[in-house]
Amino acid sequence: MGSRQVTSWQGKNITVAGLGVSGISAARALAGLGAVVTVVDGGDGEGHRARAAELGELGISVRLADAETLPEGTELVVTSPGWKPDSPLFAAAAAAGVDVVGDVEIAWQLRGENAAPWLAVTGTNGKTTTTQMLASILRAAGLRTAAVGNIGTPIIDVVLGDQPYDVLAVELSSYQLHWAPSLRVHSGAVLNLAPDHLDWHGSMEAYAADKGRIYEGNTVACVYNVADPATEKLVENADVEEGCRAIGFTLGAPGPSMLGVVDGILVDRAFVENRQKNAQELAEVKDVNPPAPHNIANALAAAALARAFGVEPRAVRDGLRDFRPDAHRVAHVDEVGGVTYVDDSKATNTHAAEASLAAFEPVVWIAGGLAKGATFDELVQKSAERLRGVVLIGADRALIAEALARHAPEVPVVDLDRTDTGAMLAAVREAAALAEPGDTVLLAPACASMDMFANYNERGDAFADAVRELAAESAADTV
Repeated sequence: MGSRQVTSWQGKNITVAGLGVSGISAARALAGLGAVVTVVDGGDGEGHRARAAELGELGISVRLADAETLPEGTELVVTSPGWKPDSPLFAAAAAAGVDVVGDVEIAWQLRGENAAPWLAVTGTNGKTTTTQMLASILRAAGLRTAAVGNIGTPIIDVVLGDQPYDVLAVELSSYQLHWAPSLRVHSGAVLNLAPDHLDWHGSMEAYAADKGRIYEGNTVACVYNVADPATEKLVENADVEEGCRAIGFTLGAPGPSMLGVVDGILVDRAFVENRQKNAQELAEVKDVNPPAPHNIANALAAAALARAFGVEPRAVRDGLRDFRPDAHRVAHVDEVGGVTYVDDSKATNTHAAEASLAAFEPVVWIAGGLAKGATFDELVQKSAERLRGVVLIGADRALIAEALARHAPEVPVVDLDRTDTGAMLAAVREAAALAEPGDTVLLAPACASMDMFANYNERGDAFADAVRELAAESAADTV
């Protein structure tokens, strides 16, 4: 990947905020480049001490149980994505005139002279799926690539690794974009914008502005969602390289400089000759797995980024056919008594839940958890007609219950006042009682999971386990 300018890191005093995966990756990399690294973290559990001991063997200092005090002599702070901008540590850094950046910024600075270009994806929902679809398409084109950033291997490790790449498919969260001021990618996409992480960003305007940073300095294409005008506005406000184009994606028939859908075919009117008159067939809707509307939109965004990089149409089709979604993303679990059970535990906000609910009808909806500052009126209004019933769990379930009372008072609601490990089984049993043959019981919580579970994966696993127990009981009853 070419030579690197490592001398600027030699002897530099760097504080890394956070002892998680990205923090450890940054600490190891910077120490290996000669920096004097101190990691700070507010925790002091057994796991924290074990990770601190491992880093200590590399000459990295770790300060536990104090995430607020800036270590003396700090010249740069490298933060993990989740740390809030108003953290006391960052206030202390600002007072001392010390910059704060994230792991993505460090990775960008550490790229070699002939580094692989980045094709970047952000948005409130669909980031991981779209990035993985993009990587699958790039691989189908014979390119050496990896899906990195907010998923997979820490991006610093990829940039510094021995494996050469032709191009990287990079998922970027709003947190990561906030802390990456010099990032300038080949082409970027904002899939959608909806209220999320407002407790972190402070306002919808600040959240959108951080998402829009993905377009800054794009060289070939800024990909936006035609159905979400806020994404196009971010393109209009971006400072891009001369010749960079705005490329839209739509579930309808595309205009020039767009990708869209015509008679069940994904088509390209952006990267073709004479786009005023011509269109290029890329794939069929049935090539997208699953072919739910929001996932077709993901596929179009991935295709747009791949086409911006010069990928041939056949590779788009083959890559989409090869792609398999991760667990807990609109995953079919089982059918019991004529009722289909679907796990979309990854739907951790209202926008994701709305897309998930729109794919099924009628639905018994299992929802609730940590709201993260969200409101639920618009979600309930848009989804009310397809609801057979609702089962609520989690800390902030009352907020959803109140929205249901206002906008869907006729829909039966079971409010489970439980946060114990057996709560999901109880929720599935209640949902089964509400459902009729032909219905879908859908776990699309519209909330984060940490009130009851370690993460959305554990929540989805609990749902799947509960469905399997229900299926076993049903099978036993028919014997």
